[in-house]
Amino acid sequence: MKKGNNCVKLNEYFLIVIVLLFVLIGVKIVYVAVSPAVDGIDLKALALSNRTASKTIRASRGTIYDINAEVLAGDVRSYTVIAYLSESRTSDVDNPHHVVEKEATAKSLSPLLEVSEEYILERLNEDKYQVEFGASGRAITELKKQAIEALDLPGIDFIEDSKRDYPNGDFASYLIGYARKNDQGIIAGEMGIESKYDDMLKGIDGKITYEKDAYGYKMAGKMEVIEPASNGYDIYLTIDSNIQMYLENAIMEMEKKGLEWATFTIADAKSGAIIASSSSPSFDPNVLEIENYSNPLTSYAYEPGSTMKIFSFMAAMESGKYNGDKLYQSGNIVVDDYKISDWNNYGWGKISFDTGFIYSSNTAAVRIGQSIGRDYLTDFYENLGFNQKTKIELPNEYEGSLELVYESELASASYGQGITTTPIQNIQALTTLTNNGTTMKPYLISKIVDSSTGEVVYEGQKTEINKVASKDTINKILDLMDLVVNNEDRTATGVGYHTDAVTLVGKTGTAQYTKADGKYSSGTFNNIRSFSGVFPKENPEYIIYFSVKDFIGSSSDLGRITKSVVESIAKYKNLSEHESKVDKAKIVTVKNYINSSIDDIKKSLDSSGLVPIIIGTGDIIINQSILKNTKVIHGTKILLLTSGNEYHMPNVIGWSSSEIINLANLLKLSYNINGFGKVVNVSILPDQIINQEDILNITLDSRSVVNEKEEDKEKEQI
Repeated sequence: MKKGNNCVKLNEYFLIVIVLLFVLIGVKIVYVAVSPAVDGIDLKALALSNRTASKTIRASRGTIYDINAEVLAGDVRSYTVIAYLSESRTSDVDNPHHVVEKEATAKSLSPLLEVSEEYILERLNEDKYQVEFGASGRAITELKKQAIEALDLPGIDFIEDSKRDYPNGDFASYLIGYARKNDQGIIAGEMGIESKYDDMLKGIDGKITYEKDAYGYKMAGKMEVIEPASNGYDIYLTIDSNIQMYLENAIMEMEKKGLEWATFTIADAKSGAIIASSSSPSFDPNVLEIENYSNPLTSYAYEPGSTMKIFSFMAAMESGKYNGDKLYQSGNIVVDDYKISDWNNYGWGKISFDTGFIYSSNTAAVRIGQSIGRDYLTDFYENLGFNQKTKIELPNEYEGSLELVYESELASASYGQGITTTPIQNIQALTTLTNNGTTMKPYLISKIVDSSTGEVVYEGQKTEINKVASKDTINKILDLMDLVVNNEDRTATGVGYHTDAVTLVGKTGTAQYTKADGKYSSGTFNNIRSFSGVFPKENPEYIIYFSVKDFIGSSSDLGRITKSVVESIAKYKNLSEHESKVDKAKIVTVKNYINSSIDDIKKSLDSSGLVPIIIGTGDIIINQSILKNTKVIHGTKILLLTSGNEYHMPNVIGWSSSEIINLANLLKLSYNINGFGKVVNVSILPDQIINQEDILNITLDSRSVVNEKEEDKEKEQI
């Protein structure tokens, strides 16, 4: 009996424990149900998060345009090639959805992806559901996608994406910069305008939040919350693509002779806006094989040489201590026991200071520097913007150096040695010549536009910096620069730059540079050559500046290349000396003819006054030598490249240098050019089939092409 009572009591205790346990569990359930958080965890939010998902809505990156609304950088659709390898994708053997013939697939894809068959086959033999093909299969274009689709390869598919595209390739690349996807898959700017204005271009991503089912899919009919993306702003640059192309051609001409680096810039004379700027080395932002990440326009600081005499002579004129008719002994001068010589080492005897400028005499510059002193020259240079950043809308700008302590430093600075400047600083200083003595701040952005509303959120405009010189001083220095270029005296250093198209005035420069061992460079080609100019003199519209290091060519080569640029701009902008006689009714605005058929547009071209030159045997136009919206004179040639596979050489005798260069570039044909003027001879004969491996040798001459009036007279005599 005793034992049975103990068992009953034990069962009662056990029952009581069970009941208490259930009570505690019930209390916990009630607590959880009514409590917003347990142990710091928001249970309601946790439950909601298990039912909802969110997806990022990517903002479209803004487009970069030139001044004529031509696209310089923009987003385009791109694709990643994938291959499905798993047989589980195929339910019907007659309609396979995975790669079946691996070797045949590799052979077909190899030329389109530009990678070896072995590499593709290695990927196709992996034990995976699907594979990609590395960099060769990513970011392919719509055209390449269509070409792959045409192969009708089972198991080959595409993932759609977007990428940054630069339709002109290597074209103003340091100005535009580039953008590419970062580790987060977001397109971000890394150089130039793309980098400097990345925040404005990239926009703000949006988000969509929705309820999902157990498999992670969006549930139909359920609520969703959308935070729309704000697309990036569009940026319009002051760049004119036509003039930019002239500079790209000029840089290519310099490269053919050989150089270490070069930069060539055109600016608006009245406002300081950068119209075009090209450099070497450069890069294609679609490929990104970059040798140098520094923009020569803003990040190269070097001793400018004799172009600086423009400003040291201006300083002397402003000080009231300049007498251009006064004679001095050229040749040599000693300063701080340091002998300074003219560039020919012996001078020209006793000459006037005006003549000293025209001949680019170092000893003349030293004497006028001494006459005004270190403080005056330093202040004058700094008022022009040297020794400080211009603050143009580009990253990583250098400020150069200007420190004149000793008399020898004053002497050197007067002819552009011992100090360093950047190309953009020289452009800024030259604006003083074209604005009656007032220096203008250079700029690159024309406007920034909200792509969604069309609202202009920023507009670039000319900005005055300092009044540096009087109108009399400016007129005097322009007259001297005129005599440097447009002079029958062959000793004048710029006569090789003379052109009959407009009155170009300027100043040449040749400077030594400091080598790694601290010594100055020496030798015919080991220097930095440059040219500063404005045109037309009567009413300046453009500033021109180039500099080139270790150029393996002659001064006449640089003169010829520069003249070609000036003459092309003069023709494009109708800047001839007889501009007032040009009938405005004869101005033609070029249209876009790309993707049009030859038959459809030939009549309209003939009636427009343009002279069409059809290149190739195809029916569809795939490229044109003059961009749309360009204004040209009645009778201008427009080269139209067709879709044909065979191209014949047109008769180019009598063409201008810019026209023949446009032809070579349109055909991606290497060329050599000699002389200046009109085409008198080429190495590829008319109607000859052009092989892109050929080199086109071009001979120009300004005297050998008979002008129309002489032809008319000959006809009358006959």
